[in-house]
Amino acid sequence: MDKLLQSVKKILQDKPLDSIQWFVLYQSWLGKTYSEMAEVSGYGNNYIKEVGSELWQDLSIALGKRITKKNLHLALNKHLQDEIGNQENQIPEKFGEESSLEMVPSDFFSASKIEFPSGPVALGSPLYINRPSLEELVCNEVLHPGCLIRLKAPRKMGKSSLLNRMIAYAREQDYQIVYLDFQEADQDVFASLDKFLRWFCVNVSRQLNLLPSIDDFWDMEMGSKVSCKIYFEAYLLQYINDNPLVLALNEVHRIFEHPNIAQDFLPMLRFWHEQAKQDQTWQKLRMVVVHTTEIYIPLKLNQSPFNVGITITLPPFTLKQVQSLALRYGLDWAGNSEGAKRLAPLQAMVGGHPYLVSLAFYHLCQGEMTLEVLLETASTPVGIYSQHLRELLTLLQEEPELMLAMEQVIATDEKVELNAIAAYKLESMGLVQLNGNQASAMCELYRIYFSQQFGKQKSANASVKFPR
Repeated sequence: MDKLLQSVKKILQDKPLDSIQWFVLYQSWLGKTYSEMAEVSGYGNNYIKEVGSELWQDLSIALGKRITKKNLHLALNKHLQDEIGNQENQIPEKFGEESSLEMVPSDFFSASKIEFPSGPVALGSPLYINRPSLEELVCNEVLHPGCLIRLKAPRKMGKSSLLNRMIAYAREQDYQIVYLDFQEADQDVFASLDKFLRWFCVNVSRQLNLLPSIDDFWDMEMGSKVSCKIYFEAYLLQYINDNPLVLALNEVHRIFEHPNIAQDFLPMLRFWHEQAKQDQTWQKLRMVVVHTTEIYIPLKLNQSPFNVGITITLPPFTLKQVQSLALRYGLDWAGNSEGAKRLAPLQAMVGGHPYLVSLAFYHLCQGEMTLEVLLETASTPVGIYSQHLRELLTLLQEEPELMLAMEQVIATDEKVELNAIAAYKLESMGLVQLNGNQASAMCELYRIYFSQQFGKQKSANASVKFPR
């Protein structure tokens, strides 16, 4: 994929692609339909088709042959082969991310120096795996005045790691950054919309090194939303310098749990985004919304911030990405076709989940066990995932309706229709993957473990004897 991107850049060097064109190119390469692209990006289907049509026309002119969505693979592969000549057959196959290994110091792979997987992957870490085109797409999009970017994925899929890289890129452009994590808000902050928006404005002010001046702009007769808009428009966006402001909102799904907040705050974000189309002041603001699941609070289509802007859904690791990460952990045996075969069962067991894959490689590079033993014990109390699995079980036990929903999912190999809230909460936890409200287990590890746990629970209940 990296070779493809470089090749297209050379082909269209006089007419560089913008972020949405890169998105359509990448998704077309993956075989996605325009309807599927529209669904995940937030753009309209007709607009995506127009972007695609213009892109194929530009490529056709540059290459001197007709390029369409259908012949894209064939045409670009042939062009790429012509570019590199016969050298392709003499060089071992490389993975898109493998080149960064050359930058890793020779002593990096000392097991004692590798940190236990926890939290975002540090900037500059060789353990960060690029998702081809996603990083470029996000970084290009944040350059657009008034943009709205949504990063969506279950827990521990790499949202914060990608967000941090986008923020680092924005800082390189001398943009101002405000980062708010809604998990840091006390519960009573969500008592009312007014209290929440005041908390919101105070936090943004302090991160911009501006003295909070809420009372000077707040007018309860106009309402909290209008007051918040005026505070941004007449104070924050006026008193910061001319550099754009990136407002990064993490863990936004926490707001979904508070309908009294969500039904006003989320449409407000959309309104701000739309204001940028006609007001230069609002063009300074670029918003990034990060959450684990789809919203399950009913919002009108013309009020939701989740059908405008651009949506980035983080996919699980492919087998090649798993193989590349293994090499970065110093597992040299993973670097050939035999290594890929050995890693395939791990990929299948954890579904390419970045955290679960990283945890496996951390233990393997410590020399604690073989990959085969790791897989055999994965779902057991002595396995490396035992703590992670217990934490998920505890979360389910705290919400009986989620426990019941997960039992339904595990009971069959078919997709199960769940109510929207249960489905989205299970997706947020990373336990299921959804197609609409139809759910299936995210990976074989979860299916095996929870089957065992639910089986034990039923056995325990059956063995209870009640006195007559």
